[in-house]
Amino acid sequence: MPNMENKPVITPLLPDPLSAFHPHARITGDFIYVSGLISRNLEGLHGVTLSPEGNVISYDIEIQTRVIFENLEKILKEAGSSLAHVIDVSVFLTSIEKDFKSFNKVYGEIMGDICPCRTTVEVSRFPSPVQIEIKCIALRS
Repeated sequence: MPNMENKPVITPLLPDPLSAFHPHARITGDFIYVSGLISRNLEGLHGVTLSPEGNVISYDIEIQTRVIFENLEKILKEAGSSLAHVIDVSVFLTSIEKDFKSFNKVYGEIMGDICPCRTTVEVSRFPSPVQIEIKCIALRS
């Protein structure tokens, strides 16, 4: 088996991952595997309004999606790549019926010309009070 580089990517432009067991991304050979991203950056969680008890009062899937892609750009830059090199995207939504159209509009604005492969599935919930998580695979540029 060839000796392929296998190194973690963590950018100081984003908070540490919530789980101590994974980096923001991992470079292996010619690929960058980006961990699941939510709409959390150094300023906090975006696109979600929480009650004092931590329950979701309201949310904006478009804001969450935009922040996730801003985070993704930072990670890919740290890894020596860019959105233009994304080849596969996995999207997890808590309500496809309610949020897919709004998510897809923002996704099209950001990724429309790039046209990576994409899978979108509905999940029941996440460890954080968000409604979307995105992970991807990109080529090193």
